Amino acid sequence: MHAKPNWLQTISQSYQEASQQRIIALGLGLLSFPFQLLVLIRYLLKNRLSESHAVEKKIKRTFEESGAAANLKENLLNQEKRKADFLQQNSSKAQMEKRVNELYQTAYQKELKERTLAHYQESTSEQLSFLNETVKWLQQPLGFVLSLFLGFPMYVLLLIVSIPTLRYIVDRLIMMVFVIIGVTIIVFTLLYLSPSDSATNILGVQATPEQIINFNAVHGLDDPYLIQLGRTIKGIFTFDLGNAFEGNERVVTMIMRRFPVTLQLTLFALALSIVVALPAGIYAAVKANTTFDHLFMLIALIGISIPSFWQGLIFILTFSINLGWLPATYNADNLVSLIMPAVVLGTGLMASVARMTRSSTLEVINEDYILTARAKGLSTRRVILRHAVPNALIPIVTIIGLQFGGMLGGSSVTEKVFNINGVGSYIVDKQFVPDIPSVMGGVIYIAVILSMVNVFIDLLYSFIDPRIRSRIKSGR
Repeated sequence: MHAKPNWLQTISQSYQEASQQRIIALGLGLLSFPFQLLVLIRYLLKNRLSESHAVEKKIKRTFEESGAAANLKENLLNQEKRKADFLQQNSSKAQMEKRVNELYQTAYQKELKERTLAHYQESTSEQLSFLNETVKWLQQPLGFVLSLFLGFPMYVLLLIVSIPTLRYIVDRLIMMVFVIIGVTIIVFTLLYLSPSDSATNILGVQATPEQIINFNAVHGLDDPYLIQLGRTIKGIFTFDLGNAFEGNERVVTMIMRRFPVTLQLTLFALALSIVVALPAGIYAAVKANTTFDHLFMLIALIGISIPSFWQGLIFILTFSINLGWLPATYNADNLVSLIMPAVVLGTGLMASVARMTRSSTLEVINEDYILTARAKGLSTRRVILRHAVPNALIPIVTIIGLQFGGMLGGSSVTEKVFNINGVGSYIVDKQFVPDIPSVMGGVIYIAVILSMVNVFIDLLYSFIDPRIRSRIKSGR
C-alpha cells in the first residue's frame, strides 16, 4: 500500500481545521460547490451501504430497551413538576407534556450523539460523516485533482485561513468594504431625502418644467430609490461613480486629478509635525514640571485652539504681503508656495502629536522596567530611546494615523484659504449644489482613505508591539 504524500496530509488537515468554524466552512462549501456535490453523492450512497447506519440503529435500540430513555423522560417530567411547584405555576397537563417532550427530544438526540461518539472512540472503525468523507477525498491524489479542478477558489480561502497575518489583513479589508458600503447607504439616503432640488439649483429658477424633467431623466434622478442606490454601490466596485451634474466630467477622474496636490500637502504637513512634535514631546516628558514643560504645554494648547483659517490669513498678511517672503497662493510649479499651507495644516497635528507623545512617554518612564534599566547603569538617553519610546508609540501612532487620514480626506479650510484645488475644496464646492455624484464620490473617497489608513495602522501595531504580533500569529 502506497503511503499518502505529506502535502496531501497537510492540505486535508488544514481543511479539517478550517471546517470547524461555521463561516469558514460555509465559504469552503460555496467556493467548491461542484466538488462538494460529488462528495455528498458518494457520502449518501456510502452511508446507506456502510455499517454506520446499522451502528446508530443498534445504539438507539439499546438506549431504548435498557430503559435509559424512559428514565430520561421521567427525570425531565419530575424536574418540570418541581419547577412548576417552586414557581407556583398552574400549567395544564397538556402544556407540561408538550414542554417535557420538547426537552426530551433535545436530550435524546444529545445522548445518542454522545453514545455514538464514545462507540467510535473505543472501536478502531471511523464514524462516517460528510466532513470525514471530504477529508478522505483530499488525501487521495485523484480526489485532490478533482477538488483542484472543480473548486480551485477553495484553496485560495484555505491559504488565507492558514496564514494568520494574511487572514488578519483580509479580515480588515472585508470590514473596510462593509464600512464603505454602510457609509454610502447613509449618505445617499440623506441626499435622497434632502429637500434641495439639484435640477433647479443647476438650471436656475427660470428653468421650465420640461427642462427639469429632462434633467432628472438624463441623470437618473427620477428612478426609484433602490435603483439609484444600487447604481451608486455598483459604481464603487466598477470605479465609475458617474458624471458630475456641473461640467459633466467623470467624478473619479476629477477626484484623482486633485488627489496628488492633497497628498503632497498632507505629506509635507505630516513630516513637519513629526520632526518637530516627537522630539519636543519626548524632551518635555523627560523634563516634566520644568519651565520648558510648562511653556511647551502652553504652545501646544495654543496650536490646538488656533483656527486654521485665521492662522492662514495671518501668515498671508505677514509673510506674503508685509515681508514678501512667500507666495500668497499655491502654485504647482513652485514648491515654496506649499510651505505656508503645510505649516498651517500641520500646526494642529503638531500640537496633538506633541501632547500625546509627552503624556504617553511620561506614563511609560514611571514603569518598573524603566527603573530596572536605570538601576543597571544604562544612560538616560539609552533608557528613553531604547526602552521608553518604543513602548509609548501605540497611542502616538494612533493619533498620527487618524489625523493623517483626516487630512488626506481633504483639508477644505486650508485649501480654500491658499487657493489649492485639492479634494477638500472640491467636495465643499459640490455639496452646496448639491451635485450628488460628486458629493457621493467625495464621501466614498474619504471612507476609502480612512479605512485604508486604519488597516495600515493596525498592521503597524504588530510591528511596534510584539504582544499584538503574537496574538495575530496565534489567530486571536
